[in-house]
Order: sequence, then C-alpha cells, then structure tokens
Amino acid sequence: MKDIIFDDFQNSVDDSLFRHRSILDIMSKYSESTARVNRAITKAVTNCGCIGINAEKQPTYDIDLSIENLTDTLNDHLDGQLCDNCREVVEKEIGNSLFYLTSLCNLLDVNLYDVLIKEYDKINTLGKYTFR
Repeated sequence: MKDIIFDDFQNSVDDSLFRHRSILDIMSKYSESTARVNRAITKAVTNCGCIGINAEKQPTYDIDLSIENLTDTLNDHLDGQLCDNCREVVEKEIGNSLFYLTSLCNLLDVNLYDVLIKEYDKINTLGKYTFR
C-alpha cells in the first residue's frame, strides 16, 4: 500500500512539473530548495528564537562504551523546539525540496520508493555500523 502512495506522489510530481523539466533546472531548483530549508532553520534561530544552536566539540567517548551507548554521549547541539509558525515554514520548504528530489528521480527514471526501501534495508542490516 505504501508503494502506491509513493508512486502516486511521484506521478503527481511528474504531471505538475512544467517549467523546469531540464536536468539543469531540476538540479539547480533542488539545490535552491535545500538551501531554503537551511535558511528556514536559520531564521527559526535568529529571528524567532524558538530553537537555539549550542555547538561545541563533541565529547571524547570512552573506548569501552558499546556502540549502542555511544550515541547517548553525542550532542545534537539543538536547544528548544520549533514553534508552530517556524515548523510550518520548515515543513513547506522540506516539501519543496522533496518535490524537486522526486522530479530528479523522475527525470533519471529512478523510483523513489525503491530508493527508500534500499536505504531502509541498508540501515536495518548495518544498524549503527553505517556510521553516518
């Protein structure tokens, strides 16, 4: 059932893309849309203040820690949560980015659901050992 939703989304994106059908247009629009996601998050920090970034060096980890406990010692450097307004803007920009990612898949004849499943399988097979 889920693959039907992905396929339907991918087909809908293909049907609605008129102006930017060139690979160059799609690549540049995808790049622009990801920059807009970053900008929306930056504005949540600098304009709204609903989230903050407290970045510092990650702590050194104990060599005796298990891989499962290692992630508990790492910091995401994020303080707070997105307010409703900022969440709406970030979701909109992520949606635009997803649209252009899907457009790129369409142009290259790549099935987005297949990509998701392959990545999901890789994560489940390797678990924390993917080291991303």
